[in-house]
Amino acid sequence: MKTILIVDDSTTMRRMIRASLRMIENVSFEEAVNGLEAIERLTIGSIDLMTLDLNMPDIHGLEVLKFIKSHQILNQIPIIVLTTRSDEQTRDIVMSAGVSLLMNKPFEPQQLMAQVVRLLNAQSVA
Repeated sequence: MKTILIVDDSTTMRRMIRASLRMIENVSFEEAVNGLEAIERLTIGSIDLMTLDLNMPDIHGLEVLKFIKSHQILNQIPIIVLTTRSDEQTRDIVMSAGVSLLMNKPFEPQQLMAQVVRLLNAQSVA
C-alpha cells in the first residue's frame, strides 16, 4: 500500500484533494496542516508521494521542499505543489527546487488523480 501525504493549512482543500484521489487503489492518506507537521510526518513514516501547498502560516512550502531535497532518504519522494500562485517567478522557483509537478488551484480532480497515478507508477518501476 502506498501512502500519500496531503499538506495544506486549509481543511477544505485537504478534503478536496483526498476526495479527488479516493478512487486510486491501494493508497492510504496522511494529512499535515502545516510545514512543521509535514516534516514530522516525513521523518517518522514512509511517504510515497506528497501534495504540498506553498503558502502556510508556519513554514513556507519552499522551506519544506528545501528540507526534503537536502535529505538523501526523502529527496526521491515525488512532490506535487498545489498553489494559488501562478506567476512565472513562482513557477521557476518551485520547479528549480525539484518538484515533480506544479498545479494551480483550483485544480481539475481528474487531472490531479491522473498525475498522482502516473507518479506512483513511475516510482514503482524505478
